[in-house]
Amino acid sequence: MAYVDVLLSQWESYGVFDFILPFLLIFAIVFGVLTTTNVFGTNKAVHLIIALVVGILALRVGYVQDFFREAFPRVGVALAVVLIFVILTAIFIPKEHMSGWAIGFYSLGGVAALLVVFNTFSEVSFFGSTWWTDWGSMIIGALLIVGIIIAVSVSGKSSNSNKKPVTFGKWREEE
Repeated sequence: MAYVDVLLSQWESYGVFDFILPFLLIFAIVFGVLTTTNVFGTNKAVHLIIALVVGILALRVGYVQDFFREAFPRVGVALAVVLIFVILTAIFIPKEHMSGWAIGFYSLGGVAALLVVFNTFSEVSFFGSTWWTDWGSMIIGALLIVGIIIAVSVSGKSSNSNKKPVTFGKWREEE
């Protein structure tokens, strides 16, 4: 395990986390968007040059490294929280009700994304005030309550009475 720590420390001292990985991420996103949308035609060389320039120019400002350093650990935590909810819901909710819960998960993912972005901006002093610290928990709480209400209302029983009820065990099938 100590070898991994040494390797990560070396990478950090070489600038892998501050320059190479952010550059690769920005380059890949820009190149992918340009290739998919074909804004500048289908010439991949043009897409490559534009993506390289945008990736390199983005690294000129120290703000990009600070933002990535703060954002991606939060993204990992947000993904873990959403994954926990998905796993627990998949265990306890019948498949017939999953479509309603999917809306709730999209809402939860959106709230998690907003939390990550706002907290990252707050950490790198983008807002320059304590507004998010003062009001953030109330906004997130209200969004969660609205999301739960939507999920519960959408996942209610349908009025179709021809459906066979869900049964567990053989003794229910014999009746």
